[in-house]
Amino acid sequence: MKQIISIGWSSLPVVGLTAFFTGAALALQIYSGGSRLNAESAVPSIVAIGFLRELGPVLCGLMVAGRVSSAIAAELATMKVTEQIDALTTLATDPMKYLVAPRIIITTLFLPVLTAIGNIIGIYGGYLVSIERLGFNPSMYIESTLKYIEPGDILSSLVKAAVFGLIISTMGCFFGFKASRGALGVGRATTNAVVSASILVLASNYLLTEIMFKS
Repeated sequence: MKQIISIGWSSLPVVGLTAFFTGAALALQIYSGGSRLNAESAVPSIVAIGFLRELGPVLCGLMVAGRVSSAIAAELATMKVTEQIDALTTLATDPMKYLVAPRIIITTLFLPVLTAIGNIIGIYGGYLVSIERLGFNPSMYIESTLKYIEPGDILSSLVKAAVFGLIISTMGCFFGFKASRGALGVGRATTNAVVSASILVLASNYLLTEIMFKS
């Protein structure tokens, strides 16, 4: 329950705000670019598809990597420096089961939930800007959005998010356990965890996109 609150619930505000403003900016950019091709009507479908397939899981993954991966690495590295992990081993408690497994399981399971919420908020951000600023008809916007969304778009978003969650928590745990002694080691472990998780999220996103949407 502690990890659910720390990783899942506490990450919701940053994910929601990032998704909302990205969706709003995306609608403005698509409308501006589409006006050059007389394709302004494509705003609803492109915002929805773009968020479900790419922006939603990637943005959520990067935001959670910055927040959760760093927190996991810092916490575990501090425990190692202060010899708390050694104490657990002395007390016949497996650190992998007690410290690593809950973090990996919760991050892997809850990142798809955060991504689903972020997708809804991001699409709503595009909807709000399109209605209030660009003059779209609300019912026509919703109809156009739902018309072009396919189940595969939603599924791919959730699968990507689960993989990203596994990567984020694994990097945090790995660098936390590998931290060297001292405060410098804690800071280095935190930095390495965030950088590695972010790079692997982007790299795995390309590989998953290649697999899922290869024509």
